Amino acid sequence: MQERMKALGLFRKDRLSVLGEAPFVAETPEALLDDETTPVSRFFIRNNGLLPEPAEDPEAWRLTIDGEVERPLDLSLAELKSRFPARTFRMVLECGGNGRSFFEPPAEGNAWTNGGAGCAEWTGTSLADVLRAAGLKKTARFTGHFGADPDKTGSREQQAMSRGMPMAKALDEHTLLVWAMNGEPLPFVHGGPLRLIVPGWPGSLSQKWLTRIWIRDREHDGPGMTGLSYRVPVRPLSPGSDGRHVETRILESMPVRSIVTAPAHGSRHASGTKSIAVRGAAWAGDDAVTGVECSIDGGATWLAAQMTPPRNRYDWVRWTATVALPGDGYYEIMARATDSQGRAQPFRAVNWNPNGYGCNVMHRVAITVGEGA
Repeated sequence: MQERMKALGLFRKDRLSVLGEAPFVAETPEALLDDETTPVSRFFIRNNGLLPEPAEDPEAWRLTIDGEVERPLDLSLAELKSRFPARTFRMVLECGGNGRSFFEPPAEGNAWTNGGAGCAEWTGTSLADVLRAAGLKKTARFTGHFGADPDKTGSREQQAMSRGMPMAKALDEHTLLVWAMNGEPLPFVHGGPLRLIVPGWPGSLSQKWLTRIWIRDREHDGPGMTGLSYRVPVRPLSPGSDGRHVETRILESMPVRSIVTAPAHGSRHASGTKSIAVRGAAWAGDDAVTGVECSIDGGATWLAAQMTPPRNRYDWVRWTATVALPGDGYYEIMARATDSQGRAQPFRAVNWNPNGYGCNVMHRVAITVGEGA
C-alpha cells in the first residue's frame, strides 16, 4: 500500500509519521503544521479499510442520495459540479482519536499525538443544496454515509466505515461534498474524486470515496456508530475501565485544542537568548476559539497570544506570542486554548474512555537555551 501511495506521488515518508500500515494511517508532526493552509503533502492520512480502485474517469464518479427523500438522486461528479453552486472554505479536519497517546493508561487505537489534524481549502457543493433538491421528507432524521473502500480484509460486502449525522449538521452550509483540495483535484489518498467534509466533528464522518448518502428516519447504525466506536461515556469513567454496560453518546463536536508549531520540540537556542517567538494554531469543533495563552513555568503564569481572525467558520486560528526567557536553561513551552463556551484545555486528561477519543491536553514543547546550543 505504501508503494502504491508513493507511485501516486501523494505520500512522502520523510514528512509524516506512520502509525499503521493496513489500513494506512499517518500523522503530521506539529512543527510541520506551521502553514496557514496545510499543504497536501503535510496532511494527515487516516484510512479505515483498504484502498479502492482509483476512478478511471473522475467526472463519471457517481453519488446516490436515497432513503427518506421525495426525489432520489443519482448524480455523476460532472452533474454535481454543473447543477449546484461551488463553495470554498478553509476548514479543519481532525481524527476523533487525535491526542489518544496522552491518555493514561493507554487507550485502544492508533497512538495519535496532535498530528491527526490539518486545515485545507476544500471546494465542493454544500450537502444542504443537494438534499433540498432531493426533497427531504418529514421523517428525515439522520444520514448514513457509504464509500467505495473495502474493509480491512479486502471484502467489498462490508463497509470499512459507515457513519452518519443528524440532519441539522447535514444542513450546515459548511458540510460539503468535496472534489478539490487546496485548489487542485481531490487527491485519491484523501478520498478523491469525491468525499464528504463534515467540519468540527470527527473525521470519520467525512467519508472518503463517497458513493451514497442514505437519508434515514432513525440514527444510523453502520460500522463506526455502535458499541464503543466513536462513542464516549455519558458519565466519567475510572481510567482503565472496559466501558461495557455504560451509557454512551455519539462523539460529535471535537474539543478545543491548540498546538505549538514553532519552535520545534527539542530545538536548541544560542546562549544569551532573551526571548523566543512562539506560534501555533488552535481550533474548537463547532465552537470558536476565544483565547490562547502560553506558559514556560508549568502554568504558574500565562501570557496571552495574539490571534489572527479565522477566514470562515471552522478555520483554525493562527496565533503568535513572544515569550521572555529569564536565562539559559531548559524550558517547556505550554499552550492552552479556550473556546466560546469557556472551556479551556486541561493539563491532564480527565475524560478517559476505552477507545481514546477527545483527548485535548495542553501541548508542551521542550527547548534548551545555551548549554552548547
